[in-house]
Amino acid sequence: MTRRKAVLIPSVLLSVGALALATPAIGSPAHPSSTTVSKTSPLWQHHESVVDAIDRSAHTLRTTQPTGSLRDLDALGRMIKDAEVVGLGEATHGSRDFFRMKHRVFRYLVEKKGFRSFSLELPWSSGVRLNEYVVHGKGDLGEIAREEFQGSYRIWNNQDYRDLIVWMRDYNRQHPSDPVQFMGNDMGYAGPELYGRVIDYVSRTYPQLLGQVTELYRGLAPTTDAGTYSEEYLKLPLDERQERAERTRRVYDLLRTQHPGTGDRQDHVWMVQHALAIHQMAKGMSFDINDEAQIAQMMKYRDQVMAENVQWWRHHTGDRTLLSAHNTHVSYDSFDERYPKTQGAFLHDALGSGYVSIGFSFYEGAFKAFGTDDNVIRTYRVAGAKQGSNEETLDKTRREDYILDMRTAPKAARAWLDTERATWNIGAGWPDPTQYTAALGRAHDILIHLHDIKATTYLGAP
Repeated sequence: MTRRKAVLIPSVLLSVGALALATPAIGSPAHPSSTTVSKTSPLWQHHESVVDAIDRSAHTLRTTQPTGSLRDLDALGRMIKDAEVVGLGEATHGSRDFFRMKHRVFRYLVEKKGFRSFSLELPWSSGVRLNEYVVHGKGDLGEIAREEFQGSYRIWNNQDYRDLIVWMRDYNRQHPSDPVQFMGNDMGYAGPELYGRVIDYVSRTYPQLLGQVTELYRGLAPTTDAGTYSEEYLKLPLDERQERAERTRRVYDLLRTQHPGTGDRQDHVWMVQHALAIHQMAKGMSFDINDEAQIAQMMKYRDQVMAENVQWWRHHTGDRTLLSAHNTHVSYDSFDERYPKTQGAFLHDALGSGYVSIGFSFYEGAFKAFGTDDNVIRTYRVAGAKQGSNEETLDKTRREDYILDMRTAPKAARAWLDTERATWNIGAGWPDPTQYTAALGRAHDILIHLHDIKATTYLGAP
């Protein structure tokens, strides 16, 4: 496998690895400035009507800061209505404004709408460790972040997500009988603690199965750090990865067909889910990463897994949940042919109007991303969006930052929003020459547009 492909695969596992339009190095403009169109031309008249329609239906966003007044989010609350799961995207994986808005929106949903869970595009086992910190104060957050935010997930080791997790812990200190929770819904890694939980449960509850389960799990639990484990796993021969997936499936099947002991139903439900999460990782890694069609199937399976884990969490905890992921994942309509069906589409199939998708857009700004050639995290910047792109028009309104319900926008705006055109779509890796397009009105229900964004403060190793 080439160095470039070895880096791109984990990037794809996290999310889209590039921008809508290829961009030069740091500080160089991604696109030429928009050219001036005569106000007497038909093009301007059509453009002006769309901008006016967006402007009349948009709601001003006062700030992305998570502290202070939340009154400007009341409009968003009305748009969300009684949704059980709200997907909140991001147009880059490394900009502080998107992360801070997730914190701010979650705070609003907790305080005003009764939401109690934050779900991140992060492995299930990592979420289990973070939730024990959030709910019970178990462990050291810095240590957990260093150990769990690794590989392609290391982009989450930033100050803005740390601030959100600290806020959640502080909230629970003040509301111990009604806590907020943190979950990871992804399949990218299953930590050693997860294997240990399942084996310990089997030894206590089904001792007759202990030998079989121990043998099936033999050699599978990570003995290195998460980043190294994931990288080395994909280097294993395909038949070995497939054999491992068969072994984890057998453990899952064994557990889910057992009858829980007296008073043990909740433990049983959770241990079966832990065993499933282990199998999801193994199955997800059992596709042929040298076959483009198999990579697409791997991505479809991954988004299905993320959606099913969120549904499981909602069903078994009863929590209304804010789902955080890239725009591509929370959307209904994939921006990328590598994603045949998105997490948002799966959730819409399952929940109908109980799922609401919120996308982000921006005009210009900075972000952190890891180089697709060397895997090193750096700061990059893109200048004003290209003429004719979604963002170029969205930024012409009189508001710099705003919230738009695309379902109820005026007719001229809806027709424009339902038309596919170039769009910013920056993932964890950079650069990538892929030309992304999207019809925003078909991809999401609600749009949050920001004029300028800044890179997050990254806390991990480059």
